[in-house]
Amino acid sequence: MIEQPLTQVLILLAAAVFVVALARRLGWPPILGYLVVGLALGPHALGVIHASQLMSVVPELGVVFLVFTLGLEFSLPRMIAMRREVFGLGALQVAATVGVCALFAHLAGAPWLVAALIGGAVAMSSTAIILHQLSDRGELNRTHGRLAFAMLLFQDIAFVPLLALATGIDHGHPGIRSALLTAGAGVLAVIVVLAAGRWLLRPLFHEIAHSRLRELFTLTALFVVLAAAWVSYVAGLSLALGGFLAGMMLGETEYRYQIEAVIRPFRDILLGLFFISVGMLLDVRALGAELGIVSAMLAGMLLVKTVIAAVAARVFVNSTFKALRAAVVVAIGGEFGIALLTILIQGGASSPLVQPLLVAVVLSMVLSPLIVNQNRAIARAVLRQRGPPAAPLEPENAATGFIAQREHVILCGYGRVGQNVARVLESQGFEYIALDLDPARIRAARQAGEPVLFGDSADEEMLVKAGIDRASAVVVSFSNPAVALGIVRSVRRMRSEVPLLVRTADDARLKELKDAGATEVVPETFEASLMLVSQVLMLLQVPVTRVVHTIGTVRAGRYELLRSIHRREDPRPPADDSQAYREELKSIVVPPGAWAVGRTVSDLRERGAEVAITGIRRHGILGREPTGETRIREGDIVIVYGLPEALEHAEGVLLAG
Repeated sequence: MIEQPLTQVLILLAAAVFVVALARRLGWPPILGYLVVGLALGPHALGVIHASQLMSVVPELGVVFLVFTLGLEFSLPRMIAMRREVFGLGALQVAATVGVCALFAHLAGAPWLVAALIGGAVAMSSTAIILHQLSDRGELNRTHGRLAFAMLLFQDIAFVPLLALATGIDHGHPGIRSALLTAGAGVLAVIVVLAAGRWLLRPLFHEIAHSRLRELFTLTALFVVLAAAWVSYVAGLSLALGGFLAGMMLGETEYRYQIEAVIRPFRDILLGLFFISVGMLLDVRALGAELGIVSAMLAGMLLVKTVIAAVAARVFVNSTFKALRAAVVVAIGGEFGIALLTILIQGGASSPLVQPLLVAVVLSMVLSPLIVNQNRAIARAVLRQRGPPAAPLEPENAATGFIAQREHVILCGYGRVGQNVARVLESQGFEYIALDLDPARIRAARQAGEPVLFGDSADEEMLVKAGIDRASAVVVSFSNPAVALGIVRSVRRMRSEVPLLVRTADDARLKELKDAGATEVVPETFEASLMLVSQVLMLLQVPVTRVVHTIGTVRAGRYELLRSIHRREDPRPPADDSQAYREELKSIVVPPGAWAVGRTVSDLRERGAEVAITGIRRHGILGREPTGETRIREGDIVIVYGLPEALEHAEGVLLAG
């Protein structure tokens, strides 16, 4: 076994790069690659890496960052709207699973308290693995994803008293009083995190943002995440719950998107370490020695959890298929279950079930990518339903395919500029197809029924799918000139005559873009200057024809007149508060129990929702510009447009009133 820490890290990174790349090429989930790395290099296989304290703490931070980013998208109003699922469905699933499994364990000879903790260990599911898989598949906001998330959230809460009881056994006394004290401290920690998020975080980030120091913003975001997790941990709760609450509070500020951007690299790296650490827990020798018992426990655990969760979820949703899908998702074991079983083993639990059950739980987590990814197929097979229904994006794909066969405009980039161009084209009766690489933006646009595709605009294959052969124009809205240059060259290799308009921030590579084949290049700074010039000339009573001629002359000269400027010594851009308050589109899914269900668009406006409601999507059909009498139904996707703060307020009104 290698003891040198740096050597261990290098071996881990090399193995992860190779195996994850191989998994991606074979079409397997990356999680499976990380699990294989941990299994192969861990103490129970090759023994290259040992389970140190660092390898137990650092990976857990990956879970904290994961649930923090989910909290950014899961606002407090949405939490209030889902209280019925969290405290109803979640409590029912945990209580029923603990009760049934504790009864089996007691009949097998375990004392009642140990049996209850065994049941609690079985009831826990892996928050990190499940949420990561559902997010990757775009299923987190669907009915079964929402139900699964509610159960996972309550499991995090239920872990507190279970951990207190398990710790009491480890110290030789059950400690009901210590369990109550831990629960009280947990409630206090939740109040502290929520209060800090409500009254301290927005002013803090407002000051940090005005400093315009990227490093300071990143450091502050990391500090807030870890501080919230620490407060939760000190109070006896899980680290993940504190991270989730902090994310939920910051999700109500206008800084949520930038915070998510700076946190994402740390989250992805640490999550990889978490999955590697899970793979290291699997004892292959114990699996071989007790293969029959472990296999029976694994099958029994998956079956019992699926049945109980499906029955519980069926009470909250009018679809056996959706209830079963949610149950399949949460059927796997989790890291909290591993923690409870480990404490029982260390405390000398007298049940022979604990050790093989620990192996079965870890094995279920290793198999989880296959189970979670196939939740639809498993539910169909159990219910014996023929022919899976169309995938959620198939109607949009079909509509986009039809547009690609007609005359249309291709928008390369679907950020603010691309969306503004799309709105104007749409208002004038022109069709378009947009390409972008931002998954969150694409997901929101697809929910709103807009013809967008996920892909690289410089990829010729993606241009073919976007219908480059029938395009009447191509608009490149990326501000990065290097990215725009690659797109221009790809378009010109495929079609030499199509009009091609390119947006750039300045004139740094204007000539290069024109030489590559751009029909027109629009530098933002120069065009803003021209608009100001035209307005000034008009106010000075200069004839309109002369103003138009002057502006045209400047453009024809490739903005040469505007290039003789005195540059600032300080390269930083000037502070501009307007950048923090950009108007944008947002899609809001209306869950069951939301305040807006059954109410009209006028009711929302009367509550002070200062946004434009541009459309309501229902059963895959998008209705634009709804009237004030339009009633909102459960499951609707409401598309709103406005400033970030107004969007957050509108979401709060929709969900909680």
